[in-house]
Amino acid sequence: MSAVNASRDRSVQNMFDRIAGRYDLLNRVISFRLDTRWRRQAIRAALTGARPRILDIGTGTGDLVLNAAATAKGNGHFVGLDFSLQMLNLAQAKRARTRYAASTAFVMGSAMFAPFKNSIFDGAITSFVLRNVSDLPLFFAESFRVLKPGGKFVSLDMFPPAASWFAELYSIYFYCLVPSIGGWLSHDRKAYQYLSDSVRQFHPPEKVAQLIREAGFEHVAVRKFLSGAVCMHVANKPSGPAR
Repeated sequence: MSAVNASRDRSVQNMFDRIAGRYDLLNRVISFRLDTRWRRQAIRAALTGARPRILDIGTGTGDLVLNAAATAKGNGHFVGLDFSLQMLNLAQAKRARTRYAASTAFVMGSAMFAPFKNSIFDGAITSFVLRNVSDLPLFFAESFRVLKPGGKFVSLDMFPPAASWFAELYSIYFYCLVPSIGGWLSHDRKAYQYLSDSVRQFHPPEKVAQLIREAGFEHVAVRKFLSGAVCMHVANKPSGPAR
């Protein structure tokens, strides 16, 4: 039985619609611009073959899709999926200004009921999305479904860091200061309190790796940044008959 929580999903969708206009700025400010570096690493991990078809799940304002297309010099097809209309409007505006617009597309829809056929993407990337998903097993199952056999899945997300001196500083910054900074810049403190709370309450990275394996993926690896405050999970759909 699906654990999709439609009411929670609508609330998260409305929140992202509200903060869309300041989303990019706040990502840069809160992460000290490190988010752009982590996304580049996710792109490099996912790009395979000469003309890959890549899906960005929860694309937001489209940065990852557009950067992936630029990294591949337009060789391939790069699709961003998101359920926030306001985010996608910003993504489309960015797309119109890029030289690789013809190799990119944005689609509105749910990551848990992805509007794509089976086994059509070489890679699937998701960045800072998992904490917003009400049914992670279904999310990973859909990611698995749309990938070709041998396709690569890459996820970036935030987690409570491992116990250390850094974890103490991180807790002060992320759980106390970030809601205030986000609220001041976006005029929506509730959204950035949600961000802090979602990280505090999220699964540990090892549990996420287990859920990825249970969806059918293999060779699941975890790379940790900032003492585990950000983790990149990389996995492969097994080669063989399409599923």
